[in-house]
This record gives sequence, structure tokens and C-alpha cells, in this order.
Amino acid sequence: MLPQLLRNEFVFPLAIGFVFGILCRINLLRTDYRQYPTYPHGKIIHVSLGVIASALGALAIPALLKENYTAVTFLTVAAQQFRDVRNMERTTLSEIDKQELVPRGGPYIEGIAMVFEGRNYLVMFTSLLTTTATIFFQWWGGIIVGLIAIAASMKLKSGKTLKLIVDVDPAPVRVEGKDLYVGDIYIMNVGLQDSQNVIREQGMGFILVPKDANATVTIAHPGQRQAILHDVATQLGVYTDSGEPSLTPLVKRDLHTGRLGVFLLPQVKDPDRAQSVIRAVPILESVFRMPLKTNAAKQEV
Repeated sequence: MLPQLLRNEFVFPLAIGFVFGILCRINLLRTDYRQYPTYPHGKIIHVSLGVIASALGALAIPALLKENYTAVTFLTVAAQQFRDVRNMERTTLSEIDKQELVPRGGPYIEGIAMVFEGRNYLVMFTSLLTTTATIFFQWWGGIIVGLIAIAASMKLKSGKTLKLIVDVDPAPVRVEGKDLYVGDIYIMNVGLQDSQNVIREQGMGFILVPKDANATVTIAHPGQRQAILHDVATQLGVYTDSGEPSLTPLVKRDLHTGRLGVFLLPQVKDPDRAQSVIRAVPILESVFRMPLKTNAAKQEV
């Protein structure tokens, strides 16, 4: 049985494509500061789905060459399966978010769910290209194309961050009477004297200055602002507890200029690190806006 299987002309290309697809998924899988996916069970789920995606991608071209067009229809089944992965991630993260002191917010969750769906397609694409190259250019061609595809996938896995669209400047946190300010931007009213003392001791402030009109509209979205607060709270901790509204990190907007005032209460008061964290916050795909790309804006220019 095994010798007969090895005589099949497509066994070796399928094996190479399958292996490179799995390697691609493992490279794309990591547990970072967002603490997701969890280890080990979350990783087992995603690696298993990556194996399925890799197998489907490797089988597509050999099935076409064998004129087995029915087998190619399994790709549509895979697409539906990966959409279910997106729904699963959305549901899981939404339930987790209910217990967060500083929640991610819906747009951030949607972005993470979209990433996990998209990475399965990257795995399928890597496996398909590797198998095709092995069929037409022997094993060395498959390995070269597979390495290029993995490198491209690694580049595509990371999106844009806030440092590309805003300048992050430190700003003083001031409590004037009962009014809290970050620089010249009003944040909220703080009535309790104890809370005011905590803010003076532990509070940090930053002002985000948008670089253009696209950035102004993007950072104005509440989902993008909530992502900033969540990432800082995840990496630096948060000096608050449930039922403490006066000790809640907030982001408020200057309506005249579009700047954002970011008020933070981190457990670890490190302004340089906090500034780096804010600069590295991902730009959420679901809130990114480009008004300068519209026809009306171009005509005005």
C-alpha cells in the first residue's frame, strides 16, 4: 500500500505544501500581551484549523490537474468553516470583555476575530503556492516559494499602528477644583478628595495630535480610543477597581482641533513605556477612515 502511494506523482508536492502550510500557521500563532489565544487549548484549536486549511490548499491544484472538479468545491466549505471561526472568536472575546476592568470594546474584538479568519486564508494560500511550485519546478522550487510565502505572511500579519498617524506628546495632569485636565483638554469632574489625591500621585497624561484629516476622523472613533486604554491597562496595569468611576482611565477629544487627551491611571507609572505602548496601539480596520481619498476632497485640492 505504501509503495503504491509513493508512486503517485502528487504525493511529494502535497506533502511539501502541507508542511509549509502548517509552518506558516505556527509562525502566525503567538500569545502576546493581549493574552490571546490562551495556552495550550486556544493554540490547539487554531493549529488544528491551520492543518485543515493547509490540507485544503495543498489539494486544490492536484485535484484540478486530475480533473476532479468536485474536490475543489471543498474550498467553499472551508470558507464557511473559517467564517465560523470568526464568529467563535467574536463570541469568546465578547464574553471575556464583560469582566475586564478596561474592556477592549466591540471594534477591537471584531478586528481580532477578522485576523484569525484571515490567517487561515494565508495558510491556505501558502500551501497552494508551495504545492503548485513543487509540481512545476521540482522540490527546490516548492521550498523557495514556500519560504517566500511564509515571509510574506509574516509581513501581512501586522497592521498599522498609531505612530503612523499621530504624534504622542506627554502632558501634565491637573486637578483644578473638581475639574480634571490633561494639558488644556478637559477630561471629567472628580468630586472626591481621596480620588483627587490618587490622580495627582498616580495619574499620567498624553495628548495625541493627528497628522492629517484621515487621522483626525480615525482617532475620533470611540472604538479606537477604547483600544488605547485597553492596551495601556493590559501592559502597565490599572490603578482602579470595579465601582470606582472617578478612577477610570478616559480619552476625551478637543472638538476644535481634533486632538485627544489621554488620562491614564497605570499600576506601573512609567511615562516612557506608556508613550511607547500608545504609539504601538493597532489602528482598527473597522474604524479607519480616509476622507482625503474621496472625490470631493481631491477636487478641493
